[in-house]
Amino acid sequence: MALALLPGAVFATAPADEAGFAQVYLVRHAEKEPAAEDPALSEAGKLRALQLAQLLEDAGIAYVFSTDFARSRDTVAPLAARLGITVTIYNWNEMDALAAKLTVPGRCSLVVGHSDTTPELVGILGGDPGSPLDEPEEYDRLYVVTIAADGAVTSELRRYGEPYRP
Repeated sequence: MALALLPGAVFATAPADEAGFAQVYLVRHAEKEPAAEDPALSEAGKLRALQLAQLLEDAGIAYVFSTDFARSRDTVAPLAARLGITVTIYNWNEMDALAAKLTVPGRCSLVVGHSDTTPELVGILGGDPGSPLDEPEEYDRLYVVTIAADGAVTSELRRYGEPYRP
């Protein structure tokens, strides 16, 4: 199957259980409302969450993980609803424990986190987190980390939705 990311950008993927590897998609939460204790998604963020759901609905995802913040839960809610999956809340202070759940061969998961925790988790999984995210504005990163049964790791940094323009 192929997933369209940005116009003209396509990459192939297969459900992890068919290929004998673990595949993990990781994103930062979508755009949020201005400063608040636990801000909701802005209109742009709601649109990005829908784009993420459309993009990944056929990717073979069986597990969805989110931090316990409104902006994170709301980012994965459309995909979880489409797939009929319950979102598992994880503690952002226990990234190694989350990584252990993600690296089980045959699992295909989506993890939504934050500007600091998402690249950190990519690194813990053995992938390349790239440069630091631009905290106030960069919401379009989609990491794809694939862990083979022998532990070999590949990672890709993709973009989705409205592109980030520094």
